[in-house]
Amino acid sequence: MKREALGTLLAIAGAFLYGLEPVVIKANPSNPLSFAAFSALFASLILWILLIVSFRWVEIRENPSPLKKAFLMGFFGTALAYISYSYGARLSTAINASLITRSEVLFSFLLSWVFLREKITKKLISYAIIILLGLVLVITQGRAIEPHLGDLLLLLVPLFWQSGHVIAKRLPYSPYTIATLRNTFGFLILLPFALLTGMEFSRLALAEGIIIALGQVIWYKSIKLINLSKATAIITPAPAVAIALGIVLGESFTVYHATGFILITLGTLGAAGIKSENNAKT
Repeated sequence: MKREALGTLLAIAGAFLYGLEPVVIKANPSNPLSFAAFSALFASLILWILLIVSFRWVEIRENPSPLKKAFLMGFFGTALAYISYSYGARLSTAINASLITRSEVLFSFLLSWVFLREKITKKLISYAIIILLGLVLVITQGRAIEPHLGDLLLLLVPLFWQSGHVIAKRLPYSPYTIATLRNTFGFLILLPFALLTGMEFSRLALAEGIIIALGQVIWYKSIKLINLSKATAIITPAPAVAIALGIVLGESFTVYHATGFILITLGTLGAAGIKSENNAKT
């Protein structure tokens, strides 16, 4: 129970950090590719300092074979995810970005069931349906479905995140090392694209780097302790922070946003109460 409780508390802490992220990304005035690259750079620098001070870097030297998988984690979880996030948030709103990216829980249920053999119960599916209904309200705003490029790009973000998380779940490294490698490889992948499109520095990239560094350490620690699907469900209420800041900054917050957020939160609270299980013992 201590393991389950600690993992749950860490996931809740991550929710507050990730609630700030869409507001920072939306406010970015610079080239999205450059912003993503600098954010990953600052995050990796912070994490390398923590890694060196804690002597956890030794595990990379002692076991370098998983680095190929770590590269793929950086490719999906950082490079592709933050390209989609940066451009998607620019074309949409911070409130929409915060709510749409919470569809991560749905991708989590599917990928963790297929690749990690985590048990997805009927109750968990019912809560996922409630969350999905909330997301539909946010995206459609009560109208017939009209795909918007910004919202479609934002829907790709959680898919890329979860693809990276599935890889991370199987890496034999500590949360510090996993987060460091993810952002290091992500930066190296993003750098040539940022150079081709024009490097622009923004102080918000430093803020984003700090959010990424702290948030990922907390996140990877939580998914080492509890199921990926449950941890993802717990961070779903993170949009509350972005909604509050978005309203202060003048963004529109409709009754569909409010209803969608309530449904997402109810589904999350239900999912958070389900104990982590696997379909097969290993």
